[in-house]
Amino acid sequence: MIRNKAFVVRLYPNAAQTELINRTLGCARFVYNHFLARRLETYRQDGKGLTYAATDKALTLLKRNRPLAKVRHI
Repeated sequence: MIRNKAFVVRLYPNAAQTELINRTLGCARFVYNHFLARRLETYRQDGKGLTYAATDKALTLLKRNRPLAKVRHI
């Protein structure tokens, strides 16, 4: 029998840690929404979604893009 466990932990980050958490979550949200839009667009055009390999390659190119330097942190 499989038993699931959970631990509840309350965090009290300082100002620098809060800033880092917010920046990391903001980048993750941006990347998720960016690739969600690309997957939907590709599916509407071709009837097929993006593969993991295509998404991974596009993420690498996105990280190299100069205006989107904030994405490099994730």
